[in-house]
Amino acid sequence: MKIKSVKADWLHVPIPEQQQHTSDFGKTRSFDSTLVRIETEGGLVGFGEAKAAVGSAGTNAALNTMVEDELGPLLVGEDARDISRLWDVMYNGSRAHYAIDRGRVFPVLGRRGHLISAISGIDMALWDILGKSLDAPVWRLLGGCRKDRYPAYASGGWAPVDKIVAELQSFVDRGNFKAVKMRVGSGDGTLAHSVARVKAAREGLADDIDIMCDAHGTFSVAEAKRFCREVAECNIGWLEEPVVADDKRGMAEVRASSDVPISTGESEFTRFAFRDLAELRACDIFQPDLSICGGITEAMRIEAIASAYQLRYAPHLWGGALTFAAGLQTMVVASTGFIVEYSLGANPMLHELAVEDFTVVDGHLDVPDRPGLGVTVDEDFVEKYRVKN
Repeated sequence: MKIKSVKADWLHVPIPEQQQHTSDFGKTRSFDSTLVRIETEGGLVGFGEAKAAVGSAGTNAALNTMVEDELGPLLVGEDARDISRLWDVMYNGSRAHYAIDRGRVFPVLGRRGHLISAISGIDMALWDILGKSLDAPVWRLLGGCRKDRYPAYASGGWAPVDKIVAELQSFVDRGNFKAVKMRVGSGDGTLAHSVARVKAAREGLADDIDIMCDAHGTFSVAEAKRFCREVAECNIGWLEEPVVADDKRGMAEVRASSDVPISTGESEFTRFAFRDLAELRACDIFQPDLSICGGITEAMRIEAIASAYQLRYAPHLWGGALTFAAGLQTMVVASTGFIVEYSLGANPMLHELAVEDFTVVDGHLDVPDRPGLGVTVDEDFVEKYRVKN
């Protein structure tokens, strides 16, 4: 089980113009991801996914370099099954021996950003190898899933006031979803427009359809408070990232001012950021992105914090098939896991990178029991969209 090679491919998938949407991130013209491929000397191959940006598009050249040239050499010749130790080797660099010997972290510098994203993709691939070697899904190795199927919410919602109901209803119809998520915030131009869109959605959708709102961290604290007051009658399921992730005290202030549940975490790195969120009582729901937060190993530490603070866990699954699969593996074993994000924007990385598809039926997703992450990478897709050096 010794590691033979660690490789990274930047996949750049253009989105057809008629399927592009516009949000506060701008117009989504592509979906980008770094595909991590780890091969053992015995021939087992594991795959993971790392992201240079939390949204759909990103420039991944530096991230590829981090995977192959910075971290890869640390892993070649190591036993792929030693996942926890290898996480510390990558995170602590030249001081890893101190961390392993003394039981606390000694990071050299990269406590956020591309280093943690690179670790995330590698960590996923190592868990994929372990599952394949034992012919078991990763969730089995993490303690077993708690339910056979989980409710899912349709994630999208960019349309203006006069079209938002039609857009969200089309989401509901595609999988008989009982929950949808729409975008609000700076992309709407004004707070009043955001409020009007939410009220239109609540009025136009059936009463049994839950509505979540995602501000992508673009409200000020005052705007977020006002938004919560204005939509109080809409009984929204949560307000996601009301303010920028670096203003955790501001987020706590928003939460304290309203009974609207606050969710956050897709822009956070490692358990230490989530510890701070919990201690500040800044949110109700943790949403780590497993391509960014530190992978499966770190996500399980993050979920343990959620459990200790009586919070809930719903990973950010806006990514490719491997990000989706890895997040799902952790959610189904989590005592605090409760709902699956299902992207309904144009997302070829979710639906075409893998031979398998993740299909929502009657508003629920069945938990797959395929070995590893349960994803068979379509090599033709990789070859077609791989950015050539």
